[in-house]
Amino acid sequence: MCGFAGIVSSSGYRRADLESGARRMIVPIAHRGPDDEGIWVDERAGIAFGFRRLAILDLSTNGRQPMQSASGRYTLVFNGEVYNHLALRCDLERAGARFRGHSDTETILAAFEQWGIEAALGRFIGMFAMAVWDAEARELTLLRDRLGIKPLYYSWRRGLLTFGSELRSLVEGPEFDREIDQQALADYLRYLYVPAPATIYKNTFKLPPGHILTIRSVDEAPPPPRPYWSLADVVARARAEPFTGSEREAVEELDRLVTDAVRLRLLSDVPLGVLLSGGIDSSMVTAVAQGLTPRPIESFSIGFDHPDYDEAPAAARVAAYLGTDHTELVVTDADARAVVPRLADLFDEPFADPSQIPTYLVCQLARRSVTVALSGDGGDELFGGYHRYIQGEQAISRLQRMPKAVRRAVAAGIGRVSARSWDRIYQSVSPALPSGARHRLAGEKIVKLGALMGWGSEAQMYRSLLSAWQRPDRILRWGEPGATVVDRVFEAGKALPLLDRMMFTDQATYLPDDLLAKVDRASMAVSLEVRVPLLDHRIVEFCWRLPRDFKIRGRQGKWLLRQALYRRVPQELVDRPKMGFSVPVAAWLRGALRPWAEDLLDRHTLDRDGILRGDAVQRAWLALQRGRDELAAGLWAVLVFQAWRQRWLA
Repeated sequence: MCGFAGIVSSSGYRRADLESGARRMIVPIAHRGPDDEGIWVDERAGIAFGFRRLAILDLSTNGRQPMQSASGRYTLVFNGEVYNHLALRCDLERAGARFRGHSDTETILAAFEQWGIEAALGRFIGMFAMAVWDAEARELTLLRDRLGIKPLYYSWRRGLLTFGSELRSLVEGPEFDREIDQQALADYLRYLYVPAPATIYKNTFKLPPGHILTIRSVDEAPPPPRPYWSLADVVARARAEPFTGSEREAVEELDRLVTDAVRLRLLSDVPLGVLLSGGIDSSMVTAVAQGLTPRPIESFSIGFDHPDYDEAPAAARVAAYLGTDHTELVVTDADARAVVPRLADLFDEPFADPSQIPTYLVCQLARRSVTVALSGDGGDELFGGYHRYIQGEQAISRLQRMPKAVRRAVAAGIGRVSARSWDRIYQSVSPALPSGARHRLAGEKIVKLGALMGWGSEAQMYRSLLSAWQRPDRILRWGEPGATVVDRVFEAGKALPLLDRMMFTDQATYLPDDLLAKVDRASMAVSLEVRVPLLDHRIVEFCWRLPRDFKIRGRQGKWLLRQALYRRVPQELVDRPKMGFSVPVAAWLRGALRPWAEDLLDRHTLDRDGILRGDAVQRAWLALQRGRDELAAGLWAVLVFQAWRQRWLA
């Protein structure tokens, strides 16, 4: 795992200017590659690549980047791994290729020479972001893996293109424009992240997952990136060719695919472990990895001294059964809160998913022993693991049959009662409810239901389920923002059943722009490479072919993944209520973090900045102090944004 940055200019930069510019851009991403660095410049083309290396495969100088192909045609900087590169290398050697080392970078370049860039991409199994200079065609190609596991940003103004693995590199590049994108900020306040292709900066973009951007001249605006792999196409093919086998055959095929995905991701020349939460996804990855490893594999989990957030006991039971070499760290609220002042530096774009804190802590723990770790990320999105898929689908379907006036009246009534009060009401009646009807965080879910009822269309209702601020314009100093990327993706799937539309939307937006961005930044901040076997594109494509009840059966998600796991781990060890992976934000903001928060939310400062409405933010803050926990996520987003502004725009 590594990081890179680059410059393309038509302004006649001298070699020394290009070199110093590229070097300046990779200084802020040294954490992505503490082992080595490299600079490559073509003065005549006005291009420079900078690279920071975290050595994983071929630790020798034969693995250094930037790297040129054997003929000299292609020059490459590459962040990620192509896991099947040894099999590709065999094909290439039969075609006459010769290799100096055993890095996947060298294999990639040979594949480009043999098959061309786009054709080679179709053969790769992996996670990657790349920048490739083609000296023969005189063009730069930027490309990103199918699911968006690895990041890639670019910024253009006439005569200049800069690009890199993190925004901080572009900020350090020449002539960077720090103007905030108003729509991006509104989307961030709603979703807690900025959906691609936008970034928080107006003229800077994320390359979307599965896309290629080819640039022949920086004197003209870059063309639209084009897809080489499309989730929409995957869904269309799956509907045309659904899986028709038996339940047993489906379990066998999933087990085969996961086993091969994990096997490929065990390739490493440095120590490797597993992040184990004790849930279905990470337990499956750990069980398969341990089955493929002759000695105990190292596994890592963190626990909290807060019972509602502590998954460590479950992880310890799974680790003991599988026989892993398990390390557990129990962190206090104080330990977790100590990360908060660093968030604006760890995440160089506003990002307010609170699970960023435990994710960073478990990566930090793992990095003490290993350089590579496998994780179970992606299982919820692929197999229907979120409560919103089951409960949200039922609620939206039923509410669509209710008169709007009735819905809005009930919504207003629910909204007048805080989530904490609903919790108390629920706890008083829950003993009389059947066990299958009892829920964790009931008050929060009731309030979400109330918000849901206030909207009309399915798209608006699903957006409501995802929203920290239902109406971001009420705290922003500009008008109603336009339709979000998430809305457009949801509408694009209108031919699909509601459950599939929800999962399709999450896989195209939330998965790359929240979950995978979080894991990338948290892990690379401590120079740890995290690999995600369940997001092997072959598993994604298989999952879309499955019937609905192979994913969700009754009121339980991940049915098929559970059946595969039960072959390896006793059911009683992994069947438990879903806890999530987060922190008690509301309690912190009323307690130890209150002084920090009140400093950032100073009304005079907010009004002077001219972005947020200080009066609206203050009303929400006072309501949170009075017990309206449901406001915590939105206020957390405001706090993270304010801290980000101090760090990056001051």
